[in-house]
Amino acid sequence: MPATTPRPVTLTGRHISLVPLTTDHLDDLFEAGGRDDEVWRWQGGPTPRTRDELGAKLTGLLEAAREGTYFPFAVIHRASGRAIGWTTFLDVDEQHERLEIGWTWYGRAHWRSAVNTEAKLLLMTHAFEELGMGRVQLKTDHLNERSQAAIARLGARREGVLRRHRLRHDGTWRDTVYFSLLAGEWPAAKARLAARLDAGSGRDRAPADPAGSAGVGSGGTIAP
Repeated sequence: MPATTPRPVTLTGRHISLVPLTTDHLDDLFEAGGRDDEVWRWQGGPTPRTRDELGAKLTGLLEAAREGTYFPFAVIHRASGRAIGWTTFLDVDEQHERLEIGWTWYGRAHWRSAVNTEAKLLLMTHAFEELGMGRVQLKTDHLNERSQAAIARLGARREGVLRRHRLRHDGTWRDTVYFSLLAGEWPAAKARLAARLDAGSGRDRAPADPAGSAGVGSGGTIAP
């Protein structure tokens, strides 16, 4: 089927729901991940130390969403009803049937849980089966080896490295590792992810989300 651009939608699993991100989620999000250097280590900008600093990042993302370049979701932990992070569709190209999953983070309390596995299962099911995408891309910092291993566990294939790709906020240069999953590869990857959740083994050993490389710079400026 022809690919279509994402629209606001709620995606619901057993452990989490993905809902359109709004400023109403800010208090929960700051409680989940504000002030935590390790949560924001790979996000492309400084750690938000205050609610307002996290609000600036959220506002920048919502502004990009209004422009139609980012499609962000709040990650809602169903057992508590609270927002525990966010994740995003970006770099959407309807003509060429591709998009990226990126700028993802979760609060530390939900690392090594089923959250990331189920989030990627929900997002990629929506991308391939409902939006008609032929390619889903993910990328990460070349130093983030645990994140690269987590992407590989999703079934994505490592494609290569863009050298000196982005300037980090600390002034050093990042190489970016690219991965992708194609529509023809999705059924097998989906079965593996679903089996991990069914077996209670959807635990993610990577403390930084694999798709967390599309981040925000200082002042809330989107830096894909």
